[in-house]
Amino acid sequence: MADRSKDIEVVYDKTGNKIGESEVGVASVAVTGLAAGTVVADGDYKVTFKDSVTGLESEKVDVKGWTVLTPAPEAPADVTSTATTDGANVTAK
Repeated sequence: MADRSKDIEVVYDKTGNKIGESEVGVASVAVTGLAAGTVVADGDYKVTFKDSVTGLESEKVDVKGWTVLTPAPEAPADVTSTATTDGANVTAK
């Protein structure tokens, strides 16, 4: 493995626009702002390492695709229960 302690990870979209870059020595960049359920294909994003001293970049490599997670619904609020003759009616918002 190469020594990445002086490198910056850079992520580009498929049109070549820079999406973000890491801190020096950190090999991780977050891709954010995508809607839940978005399917990202292999190669929709590319990643490279940039030397923080020289500014030279490695070859761009395709990022493997993924599907953006769908968050769970919000927890129920304003929960009430009304007793019945055989249990209760539970309501929530």
